[in-house]
Amino acid sequence: MSGSQTTVATICQTLSEKIAAGGYSATGRLPSERTLSEQFGTTRITLRESLSQLEAQGLIYREVRRGWFISPPRLLYNPLQRSHFHAMALEQGRHAKTELIDACQLIGSDDLCQKLALPPQSALYCIRRIRYIDGRAVLYVEHYLNPQFFPEIIHDDLTKSLTDLYLSRYGVRYGRVRFDMVPTRLPPEACDALKITLGSPALFITRINRDQRDRVIDCDLEYWRYDALHIDVEVSGGA
Repeated sequence: MSGSQTTVATICQTLSEKIAAGGYSATGRLPSERTLSEQFGTTRITLRESLSQLEAQGLIYREVRRGWFISPPRLLYNPLQRSHFHAMALEQGRHAKTELIDACQLIGSDDLCQKLALPPQSALYCIRRIRYIDGRAVLYVEHYLNPQFFPEIIHDDLTKSLTDLYLSRYGVRYGRVRFDMVPTRLPPEACDALKITLGSPALFITRINRDQRDRVIDCDLEYWRYDALHIDVEVSGGA
């Protein structure tokens, strides 16, 4: 093993042990790269390789122009449970917040119209939001809605749960849902919203939702920070 590799391994082990012992828990933030380089007597290149390895393990994360932070526990996510984001966080003792980026009506792409079972060039509502867990931005999501089922919804308070709004205002409940999950790289708009480096890894979830009458009502495109989510599914069945 080369000297550089030995140094990287030593830095990773030392920082991992300090994080596990609660060494940075008061602020949740690691010292600056310059400070850490001086502490370990190493170059910024070697230090960044060490930090990147810890990031790949999900122990720390980086925010553009802010530095390195300790990763909080992942949010447990069961796609089979129809619990909305805020309720799911509350059940796990976490604090959730939703921030609206914008909401508008637009002409849907052929792909979106197909997902929503609509003719090409149909008008759709688009709602873009950032979702936070314990103050950390973890999810950039684009919601595409069939306006026929939710007239004027884009003028409502869209920081609230859409699940609750659908039911209270329109009498619409979720029914069947189709999930598609793939690892990907974050697109520029998601990186800007989550304040992380362009091309960072993510879990991309597409949800096509039907209502209680089995009508396709909306489609969600979710970009999760890869270190923020733990997919946890239990299915019972026979042999």
